[in-house]
Amino acid sequence: MRPNSVFLAVAVLSVAWAGAIQADEPKMPPRQVLLEKSVELPVNKVNSRVVRVIFPEGYKTPLHTHEGPGPRYVVKGKVKIEEGGQVREYGPGEVFWETGQWMTAENVGQGEAELIIMELGTPK
Repeated sequence: MRPNSVFLAVAVLSVAWAGAIQADEPKMPPRQVLLEKSVELPVNKVNSRVVRVIFPEGYKTPLHTHEGPGPRYVVKGKVKIEEGGQVREYGPGEVFWETGQWMTAENVGQGEAELIIMELGTPK
């Protein structure tokens, strides 16, 4: 083989080998921001909590508050949220911000409704 042919063969094999290695590396899954909100908290330290709740079909909570404000994610079902004089409905994959004011949540869909509640409260 001529020197230029050897160099070319090595270069081609190097590129092919590098491509094979990159193809085997796991790629980061795509990310989608569902909610972004700046929050001013009254204290520097917070107690964060993530709660999963499942409402039976037709269930409505009594008027209540949570430990703190935070995002709420609807996993399945459809819920009607009444808070601060506003009424909104949310379905699977939707995220909403709950302020921590008095509110009710009602399962207005077919079957169970499942929510993930993230609270930002004051430390105990």
